[in-house]
Amino acid sequence: MVGRLAGAPLRFIERHRGGDLLNRATTELENLATFVRVYLSELLAAVGYLVLAVVTLLVYSPLLTLVLLVAFVPGALLVMRSFDRASGPAFAGEADAQAGLAATFTEGIEAAETLRMSGGTGFWAERARRGNATLLAAIRTTVGALNRMPLLVAFEALTTAVLLALGGYLVAGGAIGLGVLVVFVLSTRNLFDSFLQLTGLVGTIAEATATAARLRDLLAVTQPPPAPPARDLPARGMLAAVGVTFGYGRDAPVLDAVSLTLAPGERVALVGPTGAGKTTLAKLLAGLYTPAAGTVEYAGVPLRDLDPAQVRRHLALVPQRVHLVAGTLLDNLLLVPGEPDRARVEAAVRDLGLDDWVAGLPAGLDTDLGNRGERLSAGEQQLAGLVRAALVDPSVLILDEATADVDPVTAARLETAVDRMCADRTLVVVAHRPETIARLRRAVRVGEGRVADIAAEGVRS
Repeated sequence: MVGRLAGAPLRFIERHRGGDLLNRATTELENLATFVRVYLSELLAAVGYLVLAVVTLLVYSPLLTLVLLVAFVPGALLVMRSFDRASGPAFAGEADAQAGLAATFTEGIEAAETLRMSGGTGFWAERARRGNATLLAAIRTTVGALNRMPLLVAFEALTTAVLLALGGYLVAGGAIGLGVLVVFVLSTRNLFDSFLQLTGLVGTIAEATATAARLRDLLAVTQPPPAPPARDLPARGMLAAVGVTFGYGRDAPVLDAVSLTLAPGERVALVGPTGAGKTTLAKLLAGLYTPAAGTVEYAGVPLRDLDPAQVRRHLALVPQRVHLVAGTLLDNLLLVPGEPDRARVEAAVRDLGLDDWVAGLPAGLDTDLGNRGERLSAGEQQLAGLVRAALVDPSVLILDEATADVDPVTAARLETAVDRMCADRTLVVVAHRPETIARLRRAVRVGEGRVADIAAEGVRS
């Protein structure tokens, strides 16, 4: 499950609330594992006892067994069918409501500081209350479905009464002995006990079935396509978008039939107003998004025809917000393909001219960054992302507003590191700062779904 989610298309991850996927990959998976570990053996035992009881009854009296089946089975099947129709949507709705509430709490916890500063805690609490109300309504629906099962007890009592009356009549007429009737009634009790045990597991089975269906759907939509065979690609190749169209949902496309060619070693700034589609174009060029129409090509080969590992090897994107995990700086820098060792990381830091930055940290590479890298500034997190990219050694480096809202010292470090790294690489920078744009040889304005070349010097985004 973790592997599937890690390899899922970026748009799939972005379309789902984080808490929903987290709930499926942890809580729901654990619930299914608990069913297999604990309840599956009980289910098999109950079925085994049920079959044994039926065989015993047939041996003692086929006639009474037939009466038992005729009196009990139709009513039991009616109740089970009614439960089956109600339980599927009920348990699926409850699982959806649980995932939605988990997502709301996850989002609220992650945005706790912002909510407090903006006074939005009341809004978030109201949203959580609505999610909780939805969950309670779903639970009531589930309980309503489960409450149909006690009707089986009434059918059991009716069946027992019919068996005693008919058995007494047969004993009086000498058709069967009293001992046979006693054994039959006791065996019937065992049969009903086994059936009641099964009905007691019905809710658990229905919940496990709904969970398995949700997990199966998740696995199906994250099934990676067969990897194309590896191709012999040049270390430095041309990157091109050819007639690319891309949009979010049913809205007008953000990019419409866009074409852009980047020669090997070229340095290009993507400029334009906020929301124009610069980051979208950057993700398309990096192979993180798949265009709705057109193709993105590296060295003349469409990215969709390349092994994803080759795409990641040749194209690297450092996002505006670099994601870090709890651990040391070294732990975070090692989150790249190829399993580099400490010596290679130290060499990458030196090559980028970041020795002084790392040396200035409390424990150098072994500095604990805290939760989500909170002990690094936004600019320092960008530096960490740049070192990661250097360890990949890509053909094309794409930076998404790397120097935005960064102090002058860190911005200078970033620009120096980029210059060192991209001496012979293609560099694409989503940029707003005139100083950053002026350092690049070419500027491409993105706006109204189109792109157009403009002079890099003196550009204002």
